[in-house]
Amino acid sequence: MSPDHAPLRGPARWLLFAAGLACVALAALGAFLPVLPTTPFLLVAAMCFVRTSPSLHRKLLANRVFGPYLAQWQHDHTIPRAAKRKAYGLVVASFALSIALVHASWLRWTLAGLGAALLVFLRCLPTTPRAK
Repeated sequence: MSPDHAPLRGPARWLLFAAGLACVALAALGAFLPVLPTTPFLLVAAMCFVRTSPSLHRKLLANRVFGPYLAQWQHDHTIPRAAKRKAYGLVVASFALSIALVHASWLRWTLAGLGAALLVFLRCLPTTPRAK
């Protein structure tokens, strides 16, 4: 553990640890709910656990699905191009399905706005440069 990530002590440690657990729970819900993103919550959880629970931090990085993306983000704060393409497709598909299933106009517009905002957010995240 680097000096930048020295373990916290006292109440701050437990608050940050609880926040990390809450983020993991929200990420798990986000895997099934289209309006709740998964990866940002996992990134925050990883940040919380690096200072409070190195073992949980290692478990997140060892996850076969999300681990490589979290490690990539920790290394150089970028997202692989293929992952961004998948994310765009999942956002469009899940929000389109959600919009088709609701009947209230205001809810359709709200979902459309949230989907568009999420697409813009994804677009703003840095992409891993192509290998030369």
